[in-house]
Amino acid sequence: MSSIIARRRHPAAGYAAIAGGLVVVGVLYGTLTGGGGASAAAPAQNQTQTAQGHSLFISSCASCHGLDAQGTSVAPSLVGAGAAAVDFQMSTGRMPARELGAENDRKPTTYTAQQIYDIAAYVASLGGGPAIPAATQVSTSGANTALGQELFSTNCAQCHGFAGAGGALTYGKTAPSLNAATPTQIYEAMLTGPEAMPVFGDGTVTPAEKKDIIAYITDTRQEANPGGFSLGRTGTVTEGLVGWLGGLGFLVLIAMWLTAKRRDHVTVEAESEQHS
Repeated sequence: MSSIIARRRHPAAGYAAIAGGLVVVGVLYGTLTGGGGASAAAPAQNQTQTAQGHSLFISSCASCHGLDAQGTSVAPSLVGAGAAAVDFQMSTGRMPARELGAENDRKPTTYTAQQIYDIAAYVASLGGGPAIPAATQVSTSGANTALGQELFSTNCAQCHGFAGAGGALTYGKTAPSLNAATPTQIYEAMLTGPEAMPVFGDGTVTPAEKKDIIAYITDTRQEANPGGFSLGRTGTVTEGLVGWLGGLGFLVLIAMWLTAKRRDHVTVEAESEQHS
């Protein structure tokens, strides 16, 4: 008993207790936050798939991103980017890029889904980054569309427009339309923050809230355009304004034409009087 008390009183005992406490706290924190989105560790990959992805990466991506995806002067490192970033960029046709240093617009992809998954598996094997969301994560079954509208208006509408039709940003950049984006691509964009878009990790927008946003975006596409023409789905007020301005411009042109015609007629009459 006395030996135990003596060990407790040893000067190093306090430091050992603090170190042990920190280890326990670290383990508990890692357990509770291990399911996070943007910083979650990549899951174990199939070796065959990773090897096939590496081969495709060498032939399609290494010229810009480097043989080991370490990045070059023309393209960033992909170490830690994660599978979701690869799937988003390649499935939307933004990568491989047609022009270096330019903002990449959506275009048809030349790769099959399996090829994209293989390359994504290779990049994920390099460590870090969010994984491609599962079907259950992007399913809108049971989602709250009304809450999704509120979340979209708060976090997304400033750039993409309140109906997801896209819009202009500063420095000549644009926020793309979401009309062609799949639920998976929308989820991946929130996880990875492509181009000028910020990252909306699970700590900022929870997985359930991401599903609500996706539900709002996809449901909005099915609604009829109010007033006829879409005009970015901004509604009848804007369409009425455009119609009024167009009609007013037409009347101004007619007035100018009539005035010019009257002026020509007066000029002809004046010349006739002079000759007579």
